[in-house]
Amino acid sequence: MIYETLVRVSNAIVSVINVDITIVDKSLNRIAGTGRYVDNIGEKLNENCLFAYALEKGESFIIENPRYHEACTSCENRCNCKEWAQVCCPIKVDDKIEGIIGLIAFNKEQKNIIKNNKDNLLEFLNRMADLISSKVKENRKKEEIILMAEELEILLNSMDTGVVSTDDRGKIKRYNSIAKEMFNIDENDFIDVIIQDIPIVHMKKRKCQIHNKEFQYINNGKKYRAFYNVKPIVIEGEVTGYIFTFNKMKEILKVFNDLSTTHMVTTFDDIIGNSIEIEKVKEYARNISKGNSTVLIQGESGTGKELFARSIHYLSDRRDKPFIAINCTAIPENLIESELFGYEEGAFTGAKKGGKLGKFELAHKGTIFLDEIGDMPLNLQTKLLRVLQENVIERVGGSSIIPVDVRVITASNKILEEKVQDKEFREDLFYRLNVIPINLPPLRERIDDIEILSNDFLQKFNYKLNRNIKKIDKSVINLFKGYNWPGNVRELENVVEYAVNMCASDTIELTNLPRKLKESTTYTNKLENNNIIPLKDLEKAEINKALIKFGRDSDGIKQAANELGISRATMYRKIKTYGI
Repeated sequence: MIYETLVRVSNAIVSVINVDITIVDKSLNRIAGTGRYVDNIGEKLNENCLFAYALEKGESFIIENPRYHEACTSCENRCNCKEWAQVCCPIKVDDKIEGIIGLIAFNKEQKNIIKNNKDNLLEFLNRMADLISSKVKENRKKEEIILMAEELEILLNSMDTGVVSTDDRGKIKRYNSIAKEMFNIDENDFIDVIIQDIPIVHMKKRKCQIHNKEFQYINNGKKYRAFYNVKPIVIEGEVTGYIFTFNKMKEILKVFNDLSTTHMVTTFDDIIGNSIEIEKVKEYARNISKGNSTVLIQGESGTGKELFARSIHYLSDRRDKPFIAINCTAIPENLIESELFGYEEGAFTGAKKGGKLGKFELAHKGTIFLDEIGDMPLNLQTKLLRVLQENVIERVGGSSIIPVDVRVITASNKILEEKVQDKEFREDLFYRLNVIPINLPPLRERIDDIEILSNDFLQKFNYKLNRNIKKIDKSVINLFKGYNWPGNVRELENVVEYAVNMCASDTIELTNLPRKLKESTTYTNKLENNNIIPLKDLEKAEINKALIKFGRDSDGIKQAANELGISRATMYRKIKTYGI
């Protein structure tokens, strides 16, 4: 402490020259002293005293005639002053006066010592003032370092990342509270432990860094997993240690989840339609959302299988966890295994340094949606079956088993039962996936939804294309209701987008539709070619034309039957027979 330094300096001066010494700070507080001043340490001096004058003057000086010197004229103790002589010297720290050191004579003998050695005493006192100044600066620097260390400690402990520092051999020296919590270690258990399985020697030689590598730590039989980065500490060209930063696996996955699901929350309310057919399926899907059983969604292309998968996920207890979708036909066969299960570094040519997480790991605690599951290669079907049975995965090129907690939803536009019969799909896997089957109706079986879907798409593309089309003409809606829609809702969406682009007025007309749709009837095409038309094709074409004119709701079908001269029951039978 600086006080101890002041005491040592004061006592040293007294032992040399046998004259009392006192030291005051810039606020006129006596902070050290010898002889008569020992009992007065801590007192506040009056503002008109000699030391106040010395602080203002800022220079060293000697007073041989106290009470009569100009510095003493305003002093409150002038008449009672017992001092015979004084030497005052400012203590400067970085050119600022922080106090005064003074030699005080209380008798004639001491006064003569000062009088006869003025130059030497001034020089000596200045040196002592410099010594005190250097100690003050040293003390302040120590306080700054202590404060900085405390601030750094608070900063490190406020981070959501584990931080560990080691020496150049990888021996742990310090770590923050997050690292302690992350690996569930007791106080000081980590100190002097050497971090294993990290290429310290290679790093030291090349002074390189490591980024986003997986780390596993086993403590009391429990395995902890994290990602880490390493940066070497290089001083004067030599590696003296390393800084490790660790991120919990679940935190990395949470960031991925937040990024991948932003603005993608889907609910059953986002599935447009109020027909009996679609409402039945939505209610059924709502009821099974809360569980964890596997779901198999089957339906033609464009019927909204992923929409249903997302809606099931966001109504489940896993809604705040990842939803990972992957199309089994969109990824080359030689890459789909590594996409699903991940791979270790060096697993194959072109594998990323540090390896890669697979979709199942990214979906941990959440839901994975495997679209077009019927096209998954047979060898991968075996691995998927193991995931469903044991809830574990094994990365490509790896040997360790990684547990996963994932709900699996699959979808197919093919009839999987037929693929099982053809030996193209594993029967045992089919039964594992088909615990909860959902069959989506094609758009041609949801006639009552066509108008509401069309108007919803109209609003969507009005906004997207900066248009202001008011409505879709009734003749267009009737044509839509009579069309077979092999591409289902997706095809309808594309047709409306085309029409919005083509429309120059505030109403979409038949002339704005794609040619394919306008020429969709067999009857029209064959008439143009002057071909002989089979009677059943003529009947089908006329029924289709009537439905386009009057619509496919119950009233429209009744009017169409009357126009064709048949009963409503016959009309329904022929619609079913011809698949209209």
